[in-house]
Parts: sequence; C-alpha cells; structure tokens
Amino acid sequence: MKAGTVPSWSSALDSVVVYAQGALCRRLARGSVPLDGRVRVTGLPRSMDPGSLRVRVLDATGARVTEAGVEVEAEPLGSPAVDELRHEVERLGDAVQAARAHRNRQQGLIDEVAALRPVPPPRQAEDPHRRTPVDAWLDLAEFVDDRLTALHSRLRESEEELKQVEHALDVATDRLSRASTDAPAARVGTTLCAAVTLTGGSDTRVEVEVEYGVPGAVWVPAYRLAHRQGGSDGRLSLRAAIAQRTGEDWTGVRVSLATADLRRRTDVPRLRSIRIGRGQPAPAPSGWREPPPGLVGLFGGYDAAEPRPGVGRSAVAVQAAMPAPATAPATVPAETAPSSGPVSPPPPPMTDHGAPFSVPPPPGGAAAGPVPAAFGGSAPAHSPPHARRKDGGAPRTGGGPAAARAVAPAAPGRAAPPPVPGPPPVPGSPAAPAAPSSAPVSGPPRPSGAELDYAAMVLHGPDSGRERRGRLFPDSALGPATAEHRQRAETVAALPLPENAVRPRESAGSFDHRYEAAARADVPSDGTWHTITLGETAVDLRTEYLCVPSVEQAVYTTLVLSNATDQALLAGPLEVATDGDFLMTTSLPTLAPGGVCRVGLGPDEAVGVARRTSLRESTSGLRNNVTVLDHRVHVELANRLPVPVTVEVRERVPVTSDADIRIEEKADWQAPADGTQSGQHASGTRLWRVELPARATAALDGGYVIRIPAGKALTGGNRRS
Repeated sequence: MKAGTVPSWSSALDSVVVYAQGALCRRLARGSVPLDGRVRVTGLPRSMDPGSLRVRVLDATGARVTEAGVEVEAEPLGSPAVDELRHEVERLGDAVQAARAHRNRQQGLIDEVAALRPVPPPRQAEDPHRRTPVDAWLDLAEFVDDRLTALHSRLRESEEELKQVEHALDVATDRLSRASTDAPAARVGTTLCAAVTLTGGSDTRVEVEVEYGVPGAVWVPAYRLAHRQGGSDGRLSLRAAIAQRTGEDWTGVRVSLATADLRRRTDVPRLRSIRIGRGQPAPAPSGWREPPPGLVGLFGGYDAAEPRPGVGRSAVAVQAAMPAPATAPATVPAETAPSSGPVSPPPPPMTDHGAPFSVPPPPGGAAAGPVPAAFGGSAPAHSPPHARRKDGGAPRTGGGPAAARAVAPAAPGRAAPPPVPGPPPVPGSPAAPAAPSSAPVSGPPRPSGAELDYAAMVLHGPDSGRERRGRLFPDSALGPATAEHRQRAETVAALPLPENAVRPRESAGSFDHRYEAAARADVPSDGTWHTITLGETAVDLRTEYLCVPSVEQAVYTTLVLSNATDQALLAGPLEVATDGDFLMTTSLPTLAPGGVCRVGLGPDEAVGVARRTSLRESTSGLRNNVTVLDHRVHVELANRLPVPVTVEVRERVPVTSDADIRIEEKADWQAPADGTQSGQHASGTRLWRVELPARATAALDGGYVIRIPAGKALTGGNRRS
C-alpha cells in the first residue's frame, strides 16, 4: 500500500517522565478509524528507541490495538528548511572568506611594494665609470615609503574588519549550537511515525496514546528555602534543572521526574560454576535451535486468503506482469524443499524461551542471494513472495527459471541438497549462483554478536517475505540515521553539573522516587540546563547557633530542617532566603521522610564568643608522687540580635585508656546523647546549651583535673596545653 493511502493522525506531546538518564514520552492523537484499521501517528522524534513503542486506546469505544510498529517517512517541508540562524552562519562564513581574501590581497601588495629595489643597468668592460643617480634612488625610496604607508593603513582596516566578522561568526555559531534541535536541517524532512492497526471501531472517533522512550534527557534536583529569622517554619520550593536534546521541544507538557534507571538490565544474572583445574576457554553462548517442522506451511492459510491491502496486492501485480516461459521445468515447491541432508547432527542447545532463532549460512556452503539466509532458517533464498493467482487457482511459488533453481541453504554442519536441474542461468543475472567455494564448515553454529542480541532482534510476521516470516532477525529497518540522532542526543549526559548538584542515582541510593510537577512546563531541545518548579512544601525549621571556641572564636548559624513529607529530598543545591533577602547557596544532603539534618549558613557576627583558659599545676599524695593539672575554662557569650537565640558550645576534655590516670570534670556541661548524632562528635566532646535572650550576655565556667602518677610521667616533663 502506498504511504499516501494510509490516513495520518497528527499527535501532540502531552507528558514526559524524565529518568536519571533518558525519558519516557507520551503523545495523544485523535481520529476516525478507517475500514481497514490502519493509521499512521506522526510526530515521533528520530532519536526514539524503536523497541519502546507502546500504543493503547484511551476511549472505551470497543476499539483496540492489534499491531504497532515504527516506520520512517520522508516528505518535503513546506517552510524553508534552513532557519534564520543557519542563514546568518552561512552569510557570515562567506563574509569571513571575503574579508580574509581582501586581507591577503593587501598583504600581497605590501610584499610586492616592499620588494622594489633599484637595479643598475648592466655595465660592459669598456664602459667608463658612471655616476649613481642619487635623486632617482631617493625618489624610489619616497615612493615605496608613501605606498607602504597607504597599504599598511588599508591592511589594518582589513584586519580589523576580519576580526569583527570572525567574532560575529563565532557568536552566530554558538547561538546555532545552543538552538533547539527540533528544527529540521534539510529541505526533505525524515521523521518517524507509528504504524498502528486498530480493530473493533470502524468509523469511530477514538483517542490513542503513543508511548516511547528517548535518550538525551537528564535532570538534577535543586531547592529554595524561604524563612523568617527566629521562626519555626519555612517554605521549601522543590525545583529541578533539566537538560534535553531529544530532537523535539517539550512545550506545555506535564513533567514528572524519576530517579530510576530507564536502561536497567532486566535479564536474570547467570551464576557460573567455579572449577579448580586446568584453565579452559569459556564456551561461546549459543541461542540457536533447530527450526520446528512445518514452519513454512504455518502460513499456508494466510497465503490462501484474500490478498492483503499491502504486500499481497503488490505481489499479485508482480506475478501477473511476469511472462510465462515456453517450457516450464519441473519445480520443487518451497513447502517440500529439503531443509537438511540425510545426516542429523546432535541436538543443539535449547534457549530459555523456546523460540526458534536463525543462524547465518556457513561461509561458502550455499549460493549467495539478494536476501541473506535466515539464522537457522531453511526456506529458499531466491523464492519470490507467495501470491495467489488472479484466476482463483492454487497458490504458486514462482513462474520462471529462477524459481526452478531455488534451493534450500544448508543447515550448519550439513551438506547442501543437490540443486534441481534446469536451464543454465544467464551470466551476470541475479539468479546466477555464486562460484563454488570450499567445503561447508562442520560443527555447531557460530552466531555473530548481533544475532545473539535477542533484545534487538525482531520476529517477522507473514508480510515480511517467505525467507523471513516466523524467524528472528536483527532489527535494522530504521537505518544508521536513527543511530546518529541517538548518539547526538546522548551528549547531554556529559554536560557539567551546576554547582553543588548531585546526580539522582548517586543521591537516591537503593530506593527510587518520583516527583510530579504542579504545572505544565516548557523545556526546549537545546542541550542546556533549564530550571522548572515542581511545587512547594512546608518544612519544620529550628535555628541554632554552634561554636567551638577552642578551635575558632566564632558562632556559626545552622538550620535544623525536618522533612515532614512522604517523599525523600535528594541532595542538591539549596538557595536560602531570610526575611525575603537572598542569603547564600549551600548544599542540602539527602533527607529521607521524617529525617532531620543541619544546614550550615556560615558565621554570624551578631553573636559573639570569647574563651579564656588557665592551668595550675600542683602535687598531691603521701609522698607528693601525683601530679595534679587543674584546667579552667571560661566562655563568654553575647547576643546582639533582637530575637532570643539558642547557642550550643562545644568543648573537649582529654580521654585516657590507662586506669591509673584519672580525669575529674568540674562543669555542668553534658556529653552528647547516645543515638542522636553521636557519630558526629569526637570522643571526649562536651556540650553547653544556652538560651540567650535578646541583647543579653552569659558566662560559662568549666574545667577538669588530670591526676598523673609519678610512674606515668613522661621523661623530660609533661606536655602542657
């Protein structure tokens, strides 16, 4: 059937689910179902994954999808294929070449003028001495100097013009590279369409949903937190930076974000045995098995039925146009052609799914034909499509000498059957067999890597030709152009991440999460980052101030953030705004539902801290054999903010593993509570928590005493701090 006779339904992109790498797009199309049920849904991008196509009917009208496939269409574009940016790049490229040629001409003129030198006339031996014309030399030098001055001035102008045009070309080229890839690049546009067959709803208007996967889409989370100073709540805006180069602009689509891997493996891993002994090469994997008997006759009823609207009708026309030979030799029907020799090899290994796979013909085993032999197939390699006769007679396999000489290819490891006798072929004709080569290769089949990639192989239907129907072949119908588009789309995976951004698969851990955008968004296909807002959520906040005066006499502001939602907050950049003013950009760690984390905002000069220490050394004991080190710590805090604050002061006391050395603490500080962030504190950490009113100060006193026996003292004296 011609492409123009099949109705085409235009589709609109409705929703997109962006995964960690790649996206799943859904398009909607509406139309009336024709009588034969065959329609084409247009608008699919060239970078789509053909194996991910899914089509379903949304309306409950009784119609259902029975077949769906991907086809390539080429059509002339109504509008000029080259847009304004490409025209500008081409114009500036021509201008650069013209300016460079003008500059080179000026440089050539300068070289020619600079090479001017006075050449005296040749002097004969009998000629008397001639005086040098100094005036002529000076006139020539003056002419060269004036000419070079003018030429150098023009050269500077041409170089400046060339520099400006080259800069404009660089800018235009950069704009073109950043432009959307949705615009066509040629006058003839090649697009993909979904060939859909519907049944049960003739002359009924239905709505279908086309789902497909595309590479070239990545996303990272981002956040914005707005709160009031001293408040206990805030608003957290969930955002996402998305970059896509799928070949189609996402305009007004519903966007969902998922942390799952769209390309995760689905096959069960194989547990191999571990053997001790002499090393042996691993056996090559094999998925070949003998095709079931009667595979060719399986489609006899299909061939005997009325001609199909597509392939069958064209086959009848071809058969009717073929001239009948004067004397037709005896032909061997394809259904009864022998597929193997009398010798049967041992049964090959079976596949896990029990499906027959094809195997390539052995090199030099059978005659070469226009169509490659099936992987494991035994059908004739030269037989024409099976067609029904126009006079209602029985189906026939061919009408000429080519069909009479059709033979079945040899199975792997078997001898080829003898050809059927017939008239000699014409040299150079397509039916002429190839020159005989070496003997067929015996042994088990050795399929190639493409023929072992079962996920990329397609089971061909009855309309695919007698040599392919019912067998698996690598799917290469879309050609290398689709692979080129997919490779170009996957370049977005190498984009540099925004500051403090973390990829979703790294921050999500072993769990997968999905986030829905509250409104529709626009993401052009230009390969750059675009930020969209997913929504807002209320979070519990608590502002705390931390200081470690023994290390640095500064008070740091921290936000204790609690995730009260049922979704995890992934790691990413966090913009913090306090009282409506932007404060800083920091990093938010991954926060599970119900989790609590601290977000540091840096030092706050409005809260001051000062620390002073003193040490007094003495001895005690019956013979003064115990050294006593009395450490005193004095900390002063000052709150200059108009709101009360909570300050946590962290100190550290020494620890020992020797039972003879005793450490006595003299302070009201506390050790970190067990099970609550105790892993963040070093051994010997002590905490003060002080509630400071507005414009108030506080003093903290503490200390500890170290008692060291004389036998434990260091040689040369004890170290003091």
